Amino acid sequence: MKTVIVGANDAGQRLDKFLSKTFRGLPSSLMYKAIRKKDIKRNGKRCQINDRLEEGDILTLYLHDEVLGEARPVYDFLTASRQLDIVYEDDHVLLLNKKAGLLVHPDEHEYRDTLITRVQRYLYEKGTYDPEAENSFAPALVNRIDRNTCGIVIAAKSAAALRILNDKLKRREIRKDYLCLIHGLLTEKEAVLEGYLEKNETQNRVYISSRPKDGARRIATRYRVLGEKDGLSLLEIELLTGRTHQIRAHFASIGHPLVGDGKYGTNAQNKGTGFHHQALCSYRLTFDFETPAEELEYLRGRSFALSDIWFLPPFLTGMKRILPPEGPVPGL
Repeated sequence: MKTVIVGANDAGQRLDKFLSKTFRGLPSSLMYKAIRKKDIKRNGKRCQINDRLEEGDILTLYLHDEVLGEARPVYDFLTASRQLDIVYEDDHVLLLNKKAGLLVHPDEHEYRDTLITRVQRYLYEKGTYDPEAENSFAPALVNRIDRNTCGIVIAAKSAAALRILNDKLKRREIRKDYLCLIHGLLTEKEAVLEGYLEKNETQNRVYISSRPKDGARRIATRYRVLGEKDGLSLLEIELLTGRTHQIRAHFASIGHPLVGDGKYGTNAQNKGTGFHHQALCSYRLTFDFETPAEELEYLRGRSFALSDIWFLPPFLTGMKRILPPEGPVPGL
């Protein structure tokens, strides 16, 4: 027999989802059978697979330990780096300045040292995250950015914050503004680019077209030119749609790839810049809530911005390289 008390971070989940996360070795077929046969009870009573759990609920499982197959705690995150650039922190959220080159989540090449494992290590060593006290929740990232893009990433420290922020992101009530450097000068200094984006999973890249086509999704990218120097342009970007590689591919499609971008630009264009990855930063984040935010209502209207952006100093002081003649580059 096993008894589990539902904590605050587990409340609101369906019973079957909670059990699957908590007892990873428990086969789904056996779990559903045990619920039907009342071998799993909630507060001593019969329960249903779609019951929504509440904080303080007591679940009793009349099953053998070897069947439950409880996952033993393995804290791989303790091998992650302690290096974190924290922009803001409170009891519910962390805002982090992710540096270019750092993965946000593990992949097949890097498992231990990522932004999320660094966050989990930080909170664990701070004493605000105890994996043994949690049945199914772990601190998680709300948004993500490419490995070689820098900028603000939100981490949720509680299940309630994660639920609310995921909903706000889906509703587009969290605004993200970007800075980037592009090759060339734009004729229009402020505009909205529109197009259609098609993703190629095998190549891990996207393609932009000006007309609708099967499998392509509409995109819209608003930009404003902030400065021009040495044949380059500094832009502020607002994503009106959020698609994979949207900024990089959209500007490349009109003949103005991002400086340093080897995927959507060319080595010839980037030669001599000293930039080894794209000059792109998600530099400002605004909690632009239009609907109730429950526990996070205090964040409504607040905005956070980065001041230390790696590609701004070389742009402002002048790029030391052979440059094409000044003048607008065709494309807009």
